[in-house]
Amino acid sequence: MSVQNRKSRWAAPLMALALLFGFAFGCTVEQTEEGELPEYEVEQTEEGNLPEYDVDAADVEIGTEEKTITVPDIDIEPPEEDDDPDA
Repeated sequence: MSVQNRKSRWAAPLMALALLFGFAFGCTVEQTEEGELPEYEVEQTEEGNLPEYDVDAADVEIGTEEKTITVPDIDIEPPEEDDDPDA
């Protein structure tokens, strides 16, 4: 991605943010001239180098264990049916 594409990607959100601040603080913002980004080209002169990291992560043990759980006994009595369907 070229530098120009990165800058032009932020142009519209920055303009919207500027207008929002203008309305929020009660001042009037009017564009008096069209803007234009400069055109330029960037050449890579040498390879880059990403940093290296030595990470010592925590030891995590995963397993299963059998347990017996006492569950309460619940008796449910259904409601009595009425002959009136509108009830």
